[in-house]
Amino acid sequence: MTATSKRSFLKTASIATLACAMLASCSTLIGPRDVTVPLARMQQGLERRFPIDKRVLSVIDVKVTNPQLSLQPERERVALSVDAVVTPPFIRQHWRGTLAISGRLRLDAQRNAVYLVDASVDRVNIDGMDEAQQRQFAKVASLVGDQLMHETPIYTFKPEELRYAGVQFVPTQLRTTADALVVTFEPAR
Repeated sequence: MTATSKRSFLKTASIATLACAMLASCSTLIGPRDVTVPLARMQQGLERRFPIDKRVLSVIDVKVTNPQLSLQPERERVALSVDAVVTPPFIRQHWRGTLAISGRLRLDAQRNAVYLVDASVDRVNIDGMDEAQQRQFAKVASLVGDQLMHETPIYTFKPEELRYAGVQFVPTQLRTTADALVVTFEPAR
């Protein structure tokens, strides 16, 4: 190897080392970033998970369809309305109606998803049930709501949403607006 080729090699190696060092330092320079997830995109993701069939108390079958998501930033809650078909045991009759559930949003870092927590059943309206039966079914609906919300994410982050400029990010904070979810991402440590 000649002296000129050695210098050229050392110069190239120095530039490559400097470029690697600069890229590594970029991850510390990139700070938190906010990503807006429109309500329409959350709605589409939720619709793909439906219909959902649940057996409650090991005897009552409930099928929920047609999820309708809405944001309530003034209450810091999210509302979910679903159509429901209830099949009680030993009866060949189905009851149809709607359930309205609301709760707070929570990040699940393990599953890279947003879930509804502290869910409450706001309204039960089942055709063919009198008021007393609807109050009883509201208790069952509460169990359905809990199961549904613990197992069904409102939104799941795509891998490309967790990487930016070659840096891995994690969601750390949520905020709702009238028509979107705003997620703060920070570089992973």
